[in-house]
Amino acid sequence: MEPRLDYYSASPEALKGLLMLEAQTFGLSIEKPLLELVKIRVSQLNHCAFCADMHAVQARQNGESEPRLYALSVWRDSALFSPRERLALAWSESVTLLSDAAVPDELFQAVRGEFSERELVDLTVAVAAINCWNRLAVAFRQQPSI
Repeated sequence: MEPRLDYYSASPEALKGLLMLEAQTFGLSIEKPLLELVKIRVSQLNHCAFCADMHAVQARQNGESEPRLYALSVWRDSALFSPRERLALAWSESVTLLSDAAVPDELFQAVRGEFSERELVDLTVAVAAINCWNRLAVAFRQQPSI
């Protein structure tokens, strides 16, 4: 598949805003290894090979294990993820798949038991940001580096 266009050069102003949002996610209260898992999982859901690849590379560079990366797409069936990670992944999936159903009250209550209010907002902003990047990359067919 050939890329459709370079969205960075096509609209630097639009990307500037998104890059500012992304820069803010670096200072969020959620631990970086968990944020990388969330970004990979959301990218998998959105069929964004570019972002899934980029964040898997970053996760590996930060010490994430290969078995956990391989199991991420089936995290519900894997014992490799902590309760906190499982809740973050469930929340991220629910927020990403809003067109399928609203975020369930039971999930919100469970997540609130593990994450502070700030952490929950920060996690949700990180999910929103990667969803935005996924939509750009998928729409314009950005390809992973080889």
